[in-house]
Amino acid sequence: MNFEFSEDITAMREEVNRFLTKRLPAGAVRRQIEAGGTLDRDLWSEVAEMGLLGAGIPEGYGGSGLGHEALCMIAEELGRALPFIPFSSSIFLAAQAILEFGSETQKEKYLPGLADGSLTGAFALAEGAGDPSPGAVGTVFASGQLNGRKLPVFDSGADFAVVAARSGTGEVGLYIAGLDGPGIARESLASLDLGRPAAAVTFTAAAAEGLPRAGDWSAVTRLLDQAAILFAFEAVGGAQAAAAMALDYAKSRYAFGRPIAALQALKHKLADIYVATELARSNAYFGAWALEANAPELPAAAAAARLSANEAFFEAAKENIQIHGGMGFTWESDCHLYYRRAKQLAGNIGGARYWRNRLIDRLLTQNQNEAA
Repeated sequence: MNFEFSEDITAMREEVNRFLTKRLPAGAVRRQIEAGGTLDRDLWSEVAEMGLLGAGIPEGYGGSGLGHEALCMIAEELGRALPFIPFSSSIFLAAQAILEFGSETQKEKYLPGLADGSLTGAFALAEGAGDPSPGAVGTVFASGQLNGRKLPVFDSGADFAVVAARSGTGEVGLYIAGLDGPGIARESLASLDLGRPAAAVTFTAAAAEGLPRAGDWSAVTRLLDQAAILFAFEAVGGAQAAAAMALDYAKSRYAFGRPIAALQALKHKLADIYVATELARSNAYFGAWALEANAPELPAAAAAARLSANEAFFEAAKENIQIHGGMGFTWESDCHLYYRRAKQLAGNIGGARYWRNRLIDRLLTQNQNEAA
């Protein structure tokens, strides 16, 4: 059991880090939001040319077939940089759903476009506040059409969405629907995270097709487990970036003739952030192994990784603002971008209560099986 990335993936990480650092210097994302907050098409094309969009997609469908290990690494670097692109919705959720549950025809239709950036996808699960559950899904699929309302749908400007809906038999499965055709209405929603536009999407007799191997709720939970690990890496990357911002500022800001980093209270804050981030990283790496190996531990590993990563990211983002003092609360400081992303990640595929219950249920089942 190896919890280190391979040499090839490590080299790729360094290249991605250099690219994003150069492409998105401090203030770049904030200026893009100020300019209207639309998808950075140029960056999206560059990311596609680097092969990042196709990292988790097999070569036979236009990707590079590097697997989940590469996706985890990319997620961590994206978490540091906060680029204004729909990577997580298109690749972590839509592409993975089609790859895992789609027919051969669906894979050939959608995956090459997702890999080269010509298509973008979204994931439509939530129908308002509340944790994911079959009972919370009211959208219905019948006779090749979807009827219902999903909100929030993040990165809602996508070309298509993978939608959780209830079939005529009452089972909740996954369906693909284009977002530009008849019967689709998108209404923008106010979102705390300005880098991830959200909308309410209403389906009224909208054409759709089912993912044939996603005919019940187990497919949704499987997809959420996979995505939870990738989002955990994104949160770890964000926590590391926020912590680095806080430390750099604390070392450069002087009060009473010495850097504020020398103050005991700030040392304790920074140490707590470091410990939380390292714990989150350990859980995320275990999740990466479980995901790559498709291990039985995957559900428990996903829940543990998500919980610890979200907690670490929130604490790092919050304390980053506090350590920056008065300027940390201003728009001109980028501190708030990490705080916004931390809050958005904490609820995008179910909140802490949902994942805590998932973890407890899996551990109880595991203990019962061992006792038997």
